[in-house]
Amino acid sequence: MTATLLAPPHFFSRERCIAGPGFNRWLVPPAALAIHLCIGMAYGFSVFWLPLSRAVGIAESAACPADLTVFRSLFAANCDWKISMLGWTFTLFFVFLGSSAAVWGHWLEHAGPRKAGLVSALCWCGGLLISAVGVYLHQISMLWLGSGVIGGIGLGLGYISPVSTLIKWFPDRRGMATGMAIMGFGGGAMIGAPLADKLMRFYATPTSVGVWETFLTLAAIYFVFMVGGALGYRVPRDGWKPEGWAPLGRAANRMVTHRHVHLDAAWKTPQFWLLWGVLCLNVSAGIGVIGMASPMLQEVFGGRLIGLDIGFDDLGAAQKGQIAAIAAGFTGLLSLCNIGGRFVWATLSDRLGRKTTYVVFFVLGCFLYAAAPWAAHAGSVFLFVLFFCVILSMYGGGFSTIPAYLADMFGTHMVGAIHGRLLTAWSTAGVLGPVLVNYIREYQLAVGVPREAAYDQTMHILAGLLVLGLICNLLVRPVAERFFMTDEQVAADTHATVAEVAKMEAESHADFEDFVEEGREPGGDVFASARQPSMTANGASQSRLVLLAAWTAVGVPLAWGMWITLQKAIVLFN
Repeated sequence: MTATLLAPPHFFSRERCIAGPGFNRWLVPPAALAIHLCIGMAYGFSVFWLPLSRAVGIAESAACPADLTVFRSLFAANCDWKISMLGWTFTLFFVFLGSSAAVWGHWLEHAGPRKAGLVSALCWCGGLLISAVGVYLHQISMLWLGSGVIGGIGLGLGYISPVSTLIKWFPDRRGMATGMAIMGFGGGAMIGAPLADKLMRFYATPTSVGVWETFLTLAAIYFVFMVGGALGYRVPRDGWKPEGWAPLGRAANRMVTHRHVHLDAAWKTPQFWLLWGVLCLNVSAGIGVIGMASPMLQEVFGGRLIGLDIGFDDLGAAQKGQIAAIAAGFTGLLSLCNIGGRFVWATLSDRLGRKTTYVVFFVLGCFLYAAAPWAAHAGSVFLFVLFFCVILSMYGGGFSTIPAYLADMFGTHMVGAIHGRLLTAWSTAGVLGPVLVNYIREYQLAVGVPREAAYDQTMHILAGLLVLGLICNLLVRPVAERFFMTDEQVAADTHATVAEVAKMEAESHADFEDFVEEGREPGGDVFASARQPSMTANGASQSRLVLLAAWTAVGVPLAWGMWITLQKAIVLFN
């Protein structure tokens, strides 16, 4: 069977990813993290905007002629791009993330996570290569196409590729499993942004700001990690469950099903659209704050951040530089809370239940948004920062809890594809949230509202969005019986004939006998290997080494990124 698994024509198929007896399920989360930590750099792409805005002028931006049309400026190679033009890359990221996840989610379920992960690596890293050429030739359309469109497709496939796999490996801890993987997407910018900054400084010359060289380097690094993660994916065999775990009956928890809903039926249910609204409204409120975190803190508190009782407009250039450094610490602290929230809240949802967890998000979030203006007017930087740290933890928690919520409602058979369709809510929120925050702020300033009060109305509107999200969540009920697939339909959908299933079971049984003859015992957790007396010392030692290597490969970069971010955050309290 081992030789068959390595057959080149079928190496990337889902069937060749099926784990044999004795495979350790704790090897799957680091594989997912390896991909998510790479594509999560999308959150940190703003580190390139300032250097790219002077890619021609080098020392300072070379302005385009005043009579140059917008269309011609897209192809002009002798003047610099405006940051507003570069920012469209960020918008394209999340529009194509959601749309590609929706379009190819069904394909992913049949193709398997290994193939989807490899396609994601090719798109994300290939997009960086195209962007590098675009920067070198100074053609912004290639940057949009490379990173925004092709890279965005890679984001979508890479984001959802581990979801259904992890949920199937951890039916006893769905929230924790998806929290571990999706935490990586939030952590990608913590690693990528400071790494990109160091690379740009290294490559910078009198004739180059070092961006295109940095794109090439990141593409090579990310390709190695993403391919390694994709090849590390395994899916459990049919009927596998953790040793000693028994699913609760429907009567014990009516909000958790052990049957399955097809993708084509799922999006026709009211539950799908209610959860779409839940995700969209939660993300809209949070993503608007992320985009304006730095200027918001500076404009709200002004000189009070450095012990001066003056507003932002009265500060000198040096003083504005001081508070900008403090605001960067605030942004870094929010990133840490976003990442931590993805794991902590998703893990808590295993105990609280998904619906209750979202009730906490919306009720507590509504209170904190409404209370933020009070903290600002009271001059309490500590409370203001604390409120938004909790808000951003729930923003991240919303992302990591929603896949488990979907698995509870629709089953695990097509949860990756259903999750892909639901991510169109993220694409919508990626436009709605920043537009609300940015345009309301501009309107407030235009009508003469002081800078320190320009965000008050915005916070109240965002609180209103969370009230709507709460209503959507409270309306969620168990899926009606008519939407569930029969066992025969599930088997037909996976193209598994009775003969094929019997063959797979016979091969698995033969593989099992080989393991027993070698003195090894099949099981789920390597953490429990010390309690398996039949496992040979050599086999247990190798298993621990593989596990240690896998977690070290993703843990060291993540720890480095967190340390860099913590150093910036400390400035906020000094």
